[in-house]
Amino acid sequence: MRRKTGARLGLSALLLMATCAGTGLAPTAAAAPKPQPPASTALLDAMQRDLGLTPAAARERLADERAAVKTERAARKAAGAAYGGAWFDAERGRLTVAVTRRQAAADVRETGADVRLVRHSAAALDAAKARLDKLDAPADVASWHVDPKANRVVVDVVAGHLDDNDVSSFLRSARATAPVRVATVPEGPRTFAAGTVGGDPYYTGNVRCSIGFSVHGGFVTAGHCGRAGASVRGWDGSAMGTFQGSSFPGDDYAYVSIGHGWWTVPVVLGWGTIPDQLVRGSAEAPVGASICRSGSTTKWHCGRLLAKNETVNYSDGTVVHQLTKTSVCAQGGDSGGSFISGDQAQGVTSGGWGNCSSGGETWYQPVNEILGRYGLRLHTA
Repeated sequence: MRRKTGARLGLSALLLMATCAGTGLAPTAAAAPKPQPPASTALLDAMQRDLGLTPAAARERLADERAAVKTERAARKAAGAAYGGAWFDAERGRLTVAVTRRQAAADVRETGADVRLVRHSAAALDAAKARLDKLDAPADVASWHVDPKANRVVVDVVAGHLDDNDVSSFLRSARATAPVRVATVPEGPRTFAAGTVGGDPYYTGNVRCSIGFSVHGGFVTAGHCGRAGASVRGWDGSAMGTFQGSSFPGDDYAYVSIGHGWWTVPVVLGWGTIPDQLVRGSAEAPVGASICRSGSTTKWHCGRLLAKNETVNYSDGTVVHQLTKTSVCAQGGDSGGSFISGDQAQGVTSGGWGNCSSGGETWYQPVNEILGRYGLRLHTA
């Protein structure tokens, strides 16, 4: 996003202890280290809120857990090949260690752990799970893991699907290769990343910009937001993708490929001002048409399309050609965001002047030029 300064347009894209023996000097006592708090205030507050603990109980829980970590290390060493895993009992504040041989039990108890005799060692259970990892699981088999307390590999199945043919087949194969216990879960797991939605923020370095439009394989945005090879983080800070191509100045467009659990969505955010808008194509709107913009700073704003094929000279001396001018306002961080007319993608925000309090003008890079430059296909509904 760009801003005017005087008659020019400005870039606004958000973008010891020492031993003294033998020295003839009297040793100096080191200051006692300050006691470290058991946890940050924020962690203690979260434990009280989410676990229903009092402040004293939260501190006690943390102390017990720190002790259990040390006990587990010692108990694993004492058990040797008989080690069957361990688990912490929060109610009792105690660690229990499973062993496969009675002879190992006494040595483990000496470490301060409680002991349970089991059939399968931890190594055997890990090997059994590795065999399950080689099976093809249907969608309604949600997960599987080693449970030391159950001394089994627990397979979680989505509730209501235990009797499905593909699930039953998987469970038969699982039971043939490992000691299995089946449990149910309310629904299948999913990633917590999000689709690439027009107007949503993304980050590269210390710059925040906005997604323009989803294309198959990623999204298009403004070139001044990042150079080819730059890494991109999503709205939640997680790894999102990489700039595969970027052109600025002269042009102001870029293509970002995505991965890490992100996917493309043919949607532009309405930010609650209007319903989110589906993108159905990229037919070019005429001068004088109404047009709207979605961006991560100022959200959803509309105006008119004022001119096409305009050359813009930004205040830092960069020049961009073939931009389209609008009466829509924008501010820093809106760069790269979506310009849409009806359900037709128009372009990605380049720069402008003014703001969304006093008004202004904004230019966009037409989307069809970007698609043609990189051989991309717009993701449409």
